[in-house]
Amino acid sequence: MKKKRVLFLCTGNSCRSQMADGLLNHDFAGKILAFSAGTEPHGLNSKAVQVMAEVGIDIAANSSDHLSQFEGQNFDYVITLCGDANEKCPLFFGGVKRQHMGFDDPPKASGTEEEIMAVYRRVRDEIRQQLGEFFRVELKSN
Repeated sequence: MKKKRVLFLCTGNSCRSQMADGLLNHDFAGKILAFSAGTEPHGLNSKAVQVMAEVGIDIAANSSDHLSQFEGQNFDYVITLCGDANEKCPLFFGGVKRQHMGFDDPPKASGTEEEIMAVYRRVRDEIRQQLGEFFRVELKSN
């Protein structure tokens, strides 16, 4: 079976799209090849790296890439994870399935360090659950 190619988009390509990229490549290894990009990338978020390491997934070597790096490449799915990226997402041709799955933006969390990290963990777990459910169904139907 040919691996499905998935591109995750967020504005900064620093947190949610990076977590989604790492989770999908880990949880669906051999079935899916995931990438992530941003409309205005601004570097990898250290707290995202930390909460991913807590579940045994190392994204520390990931880069924060601009969407233009993927021009001309084919993807089976393009998934936006924030409203801004959903609005700015360019057209993709060739049968790509475009999907929007919105999640809270952990860098906007406030409170104590413990409360902020709890938001990162919650969003990580929500991304894992929603993507897992979506791709288990999609891979069965393809």
